[in-house]
Amino acid sequence: MKKIFPLFTVIFLTSSFSFSQQETNVKKKIYTTNKADKIPVIDGSIDDEAWNIVDWGTDFVQKSPEEGVAPTYQTKFKIIYDSKYLYVALRAYDDEPDKIEQRLTRRDGFAGDRINVIIDSYFDKRTAFVFTVTAAGVKGEEFVTQNGQNWDISWNPIWYTKAKIDDKGWTAEMKIPFSQLRFGDSKEQIWGLNLNRTFFRTNERSLWQRIPNNAAGFISEAGELHGLIDLKSQKQLEIQPFVLLAQDFFPKEEGNPFKDGSDFSFNGGLDAKIGITNDLTLDVTINPDFGQVEADPGAIVLDGFNDIFFQEQRPFFVENKNIFDFRVGGSDNVFYSRRIGRSPQTSASLNDNEFADVPENSTILGAAKFSGKTKDGWSIGILETITDNEYATIDNNGERREELIEPLTNYFVARAQKDFNDRKSYIGGIFTTTNRDLQNITTLHKSAYSGGIDFRHEWKDRDYYIQGNLSMSHVIGSEEAIEATQRSVRHLFQRVDASYLNVDPNKTSLTGTGGRVFGGKRGGGNWRYFVGTTWKSPELELNDIGFLRQTDQIWQFGNVEYLWQEPTSVYRSASVRAIMRNAFDFGGHHNRFELETRGNISWDNNWNSDFRIGHRPRSYNNSFLRGGPRWRSSEENYFDFSVATDRSKKLSMRIGFRNNFTSQDNFTVKNYDISFNYQPLDALNLSLSANFTDNNNRTQYVSEEEFNGVTRYILGEIDNKNWSTTFRANYSINPNLSIQYYGQPFIARGRYSNFNYVTNSLSKDLNNRINFFDEQQITLETNAENEETYVIDEDLDGTPEYEFGNPNFSKVQFRSNLVMRWEYIPGSEFFFVWSQSTTGDQNPDGSLLGGLNRQILEQELENIFLVKFTYRFIL
Repeated sequence: MKKIFPLFTVIFLTSSFSFSQQETNVKKKIYTTNKADKIPVIDGSIDDEAWNIVDWGTDFVQKSPEEGVAPTYQTKFKIIYDSKYLYVALRAYDDEPDKIEQRLTRRDGFAGDRINVIIDSYFDKRTAFVFTVTAAGVKGEEFVTQNGQNWDISWNPIWYTKAKIDDKGWTAEMKIPFSQLRFGDSKEQIWGLNLNRTFFRTNERSLWQRIPNNAAGFISEAGELHGLIDLKSQKQLEIQPFVLLAQDFFPKEEGNPFKDGSDFSFNGGLDAKIGITNDLTLDVTINPDFGQVEADPGAIVLDGFNDIFFQEQRPFFVENKNIFDFRVGGSDNVFYSRRIGRSPQTSASLNDNEFADVPENSTILGAAKFSGKTKDGWSIGILETITDNEYATIDNNGERREELIEPLTNYFVARAQKDFNDRKSYIGGIFTTTNRDLQNITTLHKSAYSGGIDFRHEWKDRDYYIQGNLSMSHVIGSEEAIEATQRSVRHLFQRVDASYLNVDPNKTSLTGTGGRVFGGKRGGGNWRYFVGTTWKSPELELNDIGFLRQTDQIWQFGNVEYLWQEPTSVYRSASVRAIMRNAFDFGGHHNRFELETRGNISWDNNWNSDFRIGHRPRSYNNSFLRGGPRWRSSEENYFDFSVATDRSKKLSMRIGFRNNFTSQDNFTVKNYDISFNYQPLDALNLSLSANFTDNNNRTQYVSEEEFNGVTRYILGEIDNKNWSTTFRANYSINPNLSIQYYGQPFIARGRYSNFNYVTNSLSKDLNNRINFFDEQQITLETNAENEETYVIDEDLDGTPEYEFGNPNFSKVQFRSNLVMRWEYIPGSEFFFVWSQSTTGDQNPDGSLLGGLNRQILEQELENIFLVKFTYRFIL
């Protein structure tokens, strides 16, 4: 099977000859603007005399469903400017104005009929600023990177827009400050320009500058904006202080002085954005607050990897996060901003009858971020953050003491990339440091350093590419901290069958490497493909400031895809792909071989279908036994599919199903997913999604015990059911005032039976891999504290040899947010937030819905009421 990967490599290297090309040369459009003699009033009407100094840009063509043909209705625009602003006038024709979708949402809602103005002011052909206005006058913004592959909605500039409906369709005007854009200092600016109109009721997109479906990029194919003469740098200086009032009501805990039922807090801070040059910005935050951020979804972990990847949602870290991205593979990244302000990593030492008040997160004292892109093609990002010492306050019958549980920490990240070769190539690097003032804490790394270099090269009209990076880490700490790292589930140096690994209890540092290289064809014709490899050495450690799930891996992968891009009477577009994956460890063991095929169809009625079928004949897991020998999983097959209806309708839905199953009924996993989206009013959107997972596994890890000097790896048959429902309601009173509700109950229940132990972890036959305890060998006992324990008398001599706790569980969580957001002037906001939450354990013998009812409806919830006021000063 190792020969398969070189075969894919040969295909890539001979790509110019393997697949015929369908070259499409599209002439670049040029729109020439003029400096305004008069200033238009931004009211949505386009009859202002100021617009008469320039011609209309028009002749839009469809992007989808039928690329290259005339749209149902035409669109046209004008652009003028003065010393401080860029002005845009838009006309979207529609013979049926009463059918125009005027969906009211909060900012960045992107719903209904709309037009995107796409400006590549860097003119680097890879990034762009996008300003969107809907027919309802709702505005949105995005910062585009990776030549259209990444659209970041976190960017929130100050600008102005209005829209109106008339008998010809709808019109809009925009006023965009040059201080919100980034550009060079040439006498005459040339910017990339495109406009995209979404005709919502037929799900049709049309572009001013045509971009064929077989084009490898999006921003690089844009037209051009000429005529910007003698633009002066508009350095940005914005200061946004905030004040926050919060009242917390929670269940009172008898005897616990820290749980008296309520708590009030007052807070304040400052955010600032300073334009150092016209293309580089310094963001500063002092004592930031993230109270209006939506809660993370519920999750349960059964594989030992307790570090779950959650998306960053905090505005300061989300904005321009693409600059700091440096992926090692999958979600693994040299920089993971959620490490900053994380929950304390150590626990307070409590004696009997003691209570502790423990902070939920580390306090961010301040942070500064210097980022941007220069006219010479340099992308630069520097982040400096300090988090405070965090103490647990411990009470013993009124006497209190403090114990350090998270030390003062400094985080630093520096990132740079340089474009060259007409912006078709780049080379870059990253460097991070984490330094802690540990004081008396010995379990954490004192310092951690990571760095890397990356590159990308594109050729042949950007159709072909190769990309890669190399990373390295170095952590320093006490012998205790480094040994804990070696033994963690990410590394498992203590694995009994890994002769190339060993735990060194005297080490005070650890150095590792990782990287990835991949390349292929992403444009031209109907074929797409790529091949690549990733690796993470056993010593690699990124989790002080990055995210790393598992090490000791070498992956090989290949992907071939065919696209049907011309619409027919049945479908708009379709694709099918074949995928191969191989995995090895650094000991040379071949741990995974997998084949998969996927497909997607966008139907003529705007419905979508997806499917996936896979076969995994070889699967070994180095971490399954938590430091024990490699574990062989049974041969696995899987399939899934989903169907989604037309999102432009008032009511739309999606259903999905996934099924993983193995030989000898080792395990089966079935997942059911259904969601609804309903738009009863232009101003009201309701959505409901539900997910149910049924996991039955005869070999779920339970415990590690000793029997007559032999390690017993105890497994059990688990009946695991997880259920979650997410409800969202969005009501927009106007484009600047909205009310949003988010609620999610989540329950995970696991019941264990048929306990067994590992006999031959590498056997293909499940019956040789494990041995089941019989009824005489295992007994369930209950102690005086009502704790249940399984007692094992393996040799049936009447004397138990070992025992382990009953692993049954039922975890329930509920999170909800009700947020009123009012942007009373551009950039300044008022928030009212009501959050509810509860987390607890329920009886595993009960039903799923019964557990939810007892935890959510029959117990007092924690309620937090929060008021936040911000004001943005523009100087």
